[in-house]
Amino acid sequence: MLKSYLKIALRKLWKSKGFSAINIIGLAIGLATCLLIMLFVLDELDYDRYHKKADRIYRVDTDIKFAGNRFISAVTPDPMGPTLKKDFPQIEQFVRFRSAGGLLLKKDNENVQENRVIYADSTLFDVFTFPMLDGDAKTALQEPNSLVLTATTARKYFNTTQAVGKSILIDNQHTYKVTGVIKDIPPQSHFNFDIFVSLATLEESRRNNWLSNNFNTYVVLKEGANPKQLEAQFDALVVKYIGPQVRQFLSASLDDLKKSGSHVKHSLMPLTSIHLHSDKVAELGANSSIQYVYIFSAIAFFILLIACVNFMNLSTARSANRAREVGVRKVLGSLKTNLVKQFLTESMLISCIALVLALLLTFAMLPYFNDLAAKNITLDFRATPWLIPILLLLVLITGMLAGSYPAFYLSSFKPIQVIKGKLAGGFKRSWLRSSLVVFQFVISIVLIIATIVIYKQLHFIQSHKPGFNRDQVAIIHNSSPLGNKARVFREEVVKLAGVENATITGYLPTDSWRNDNPVFADPTLDRKRAVSMQTWDVDHQYIPTLGMEMVAGRNFSKQFPTDSSAIIINESAAKMYGFDDPIGKNLYFIRDINHPENVSTLHIVGIVKDFNFSSLRQHVSPLALMLGDNQGNVALRIKSKDIPHLVSQIEKKYKAIAPGAPFDLTFMDEDFNNQYRTEQRMGAIAISFSVLAILIACLGLFGLAAYAAEQRTKEIGIRKVLGATVSNITAMLSKDFLKLVIIAALIAFPLAWWVMYSWLQDFAYRTHISWWVFILAGLLAGGIAIITVSFQTIKAAFMNPVKSLRTE
Repeated sequence: MLKSYLKIALRKLWKSKGFSAINIIGLAIGLATCLLIMLFVLDELDYDRYHKKADRIYRVDTDIKFAGNRFISAVTPDPMGPTLKKDFPQIEQFVRFRSAGGLLLKKDNENVQENRVIYADSTLFDVFTFPMLDGDAKTALQEPNSLVLTATTARKYFNTTQAVGKSILIDNQHTYKVTGVIKDIPPQSHFNFDIFVSLATLEESRRNNWLSNNFNTYVVLKEGANPKQLEAQFDALVVKYIGPQVRQFLSASLDDLKKSGSHVKHSLMPLTSIHLHSDKVAELGANSSIQYVYIFSAIAFFILLIACVNFMNLSTARSANRAREVGVRKVLGSLKTNLVKQFLTESMLISCIALVLALLLTFAMLPYFNDLAAKNITLDFRATPWLIPILLLLVLITGMLAGSYPAFYLSSFKPIQVIKGKLAGGFKRSWLRSSLVVFQFVISIVLIIATIVIYKQLHFIQSHKPGFNRDQVAIIHNSSPLGNKARVFREEVVKLAGVENATITGYLPTDSWRNDNPVFADPTLDRKRAVSMQTWDVDHQYIPTLGMEMVAGRNFSKQFPTDSSAIIINESAAKMYGFDDPIGKNLYFIRDINHPENVSTLHIVGIVKDFNFSSLRQHVSPLALMLGDNQGNVALRIKSKDIPHLVSQIEKKYKAIAPGAPFDLTFMDEDFNNQYRTEQRMGAIAISFSVLAILIACLGLFGLAAYAAEQRTKEIGIRKVLGATVSNITAMLSKDFLKLVIIAALIAFPLAWWVMYSWLQDFAYRTHISWWVFILAGLLAGGIAIITVSFQTIKAAFMNPVKSLRTE
């Protein structure tokens, strides 16, 4: 029986080659898109799950509200890890990370800047699963000045992974010993470092300072331990350890702080949730968002649904062509169940053919998709054998979903009605078919609007004036090799034609060092008159080089020797202090939190206009600039028609002062845009899927237009005989589809507005959803629909009336 079903199904597919091709291509594109998105989603959900203890590993996060600001960060005080293990029996082990910038490693006679460097406790391998290729995991990071390399890094410096016992010169000063080589960290990790340095090297890791948060702390819970119960005990830990230091530093108790609205809280973040659910201060790497998983999963579902809708539409639309077949079969004794099986077999056959084509499309599209998504996804059935049953299940569901309604619809025809020609047909009389077309275009229009709004927001970010001029600013990163000759380099480089100004600092508005501290407006360090703010060490040329604007007072000046104790605050800080006239007022600052008795008195000399120094997802917070010596970077404002030549001249002067040091130069506008690379990638993926969704919808529309023209052949012939023009006939046949697009637009507009309004709420600085976005999306959808149906309608309009009237 199955053989008979398949034989008939193949004959029917071959007989209606055009409609079969539309169904197969539409389903193939839908399945390929669904498969690509499924691989993307699985890759996103797979982050950090390769660790053997992944389900028991948690990161300790910190939530601090103090002096008018709130900071939710991924870092804790240095004693947090050891204290948690000592005081809480449910904790099996801990490990701390400390990010302290990159290192210069000596390779032959050349210094190489390595930025993927992190300091870590020797317990690293008790928490995370990093297979050791050489060395002993138990002792690898115990000694100061020891480090562990990944396999790729070991080969880079020693041409082998058997590098334990070898030494390497760091920053041209210290010799470090290699004590371990591990396998390269998988890309599905929320952090990815090449070099792990022993945390015992840093004296900071032993300060027992509960008021400074610089360490990413991870803990492993024992089997069966409840993380919620552990979290509930963190308040007691804050009282026991942080309370006494708060009292010493602020002369106030934690209760006093709570009454004023301040708090210090700690929480546990599951390791496997970090990549998609964490966007806190001091993350170890750039994370993604669960929103994109939801969005793309929904897109995959709806694109596949659009393809299934095409199948249902075309199958029911051509029902009249198979009515006689159904009638004859029933008269000869066929049961309804047999007819249902026949039509479902045809549907499953189309799905299977579409799957084969979809796999070919997926293999062809995967390299381009990886470029768009910055992924390294592969489709390897040997590595993921579970994917095969999932695909078969997907085909089964797709075949049943696409073929169920046509099967039951066609098999329900009554022989007498078929013979009498009373079968319900025609495009206009099928409300279900019209509803399905509307559904397709609702999804298409929503995707069009979403794409336009995403790109509008990206354009807003790129064109937004952040309070500094990021154009034509070159950044020399990691300029510490200049040492005490940094000022000499600056004086030399500003003499070059094309260099307008230069500043030396570790603090830049683009991704760079950050430092938050309380600054008091009262010499008694009254917490009620404190503002928690960013405190940056800069030089005299910082503000003019970066094109910042002073709204009151003046910039630092060498003409005023007292500026060594001067401070410039931004507008946000000035508002929080509530000064009527901040210029000349004193502020009080503790530079070293370990020595709270050493208070610096600073006088305000200027107010700088607020500038965005963090993501545009966040509002500008208080900030202070102070004169200091920080040689992390050199920023140069340039103006030259021959940028490459100027950069070459700058590099030559840099190499003359720091021979052998790497020269790492980028441009600030590129660094700024790189902060939003995820949104740019997601925007590109969204527009790609939007095009595919519209293409699938157009395939179905093309088939329906052909059917509509076929059903009204005689009517077209009569109208032409009575004097109707080609344009009249084309307009008549097109208006039915255009009405459906208008209905779809009216449904899609509020839905798209709600979706994109919710997405934009993640940005503190955002574009608005303009009315023209909806008009443009509606016109695009209408234009696409008209172009799609025009081929068939014009073809029908040009048909010879004599031939049309002879057609039965």
